[in-house]
Amino acid sequence: MKLKNYQETIEVPQGVTVNLEKGVLTVKGKRGELKRNFYNPKVKMGLEGNTIKFSLTVMSKKEKTQLGSIVAHIKNMLTGVTQGFVYKLKICPGHFPMAVSVKNRELTIKNFIGEKIPRILILNPDVKVIVEGEFITVEANDIEIAGQTSGLIEKLGSRNGFDPRVFQQGIFITQKPS
Repeated sequence: MKLKNYQETIEVPQGVTVNLEKGVLTVKGKRGELKRNFYNPKVKMGLEGNTIKFSLTVMSKKEKTQLGSIVAHIKNMLTGVTQGFVYKLKICPGHFPMAVSVKNRELTIKNFIGEKIPRILILNPDVKVIVEGEFITVEANDIEIAGQTSGLIEKLGSRNGFDPRVFQQGIFITQKPS
């Protein structure tokens, strides 16, 4: 079933400026700036004062899901430039004491399960990683970059071929943004 003349709006919070040029949305806030291309020939976007308006002349199920994804991405961008996104990870060394450090945009895990060669992850320049004791904090304005970095850190501190429910050694995500 196709709907006709569907419209949706997003309110822009105070302190945030939004610019739309040829499908590229730029959002600026107190924490920084994010850009993303949202060009879709069927979805018409426009700025009217303090709101972002979307309209579809004829909407099928596919266009509705595309519009929902665009709206969710824009809401995440608005939240990112105002509050940011924080992931928390916990270091669980088990038997061997491992050392985790961040230096020059590199996260290094030394002595993981007694390994002689350190495991190294090169970090994205848009993310801030802080190691405090047995906790790692990952902060970024873009939720996708923060989530990707947290997942890569968790993967870096895991053992291939071992069940994580039994062998609870490594680095695990304990808190995600809500």
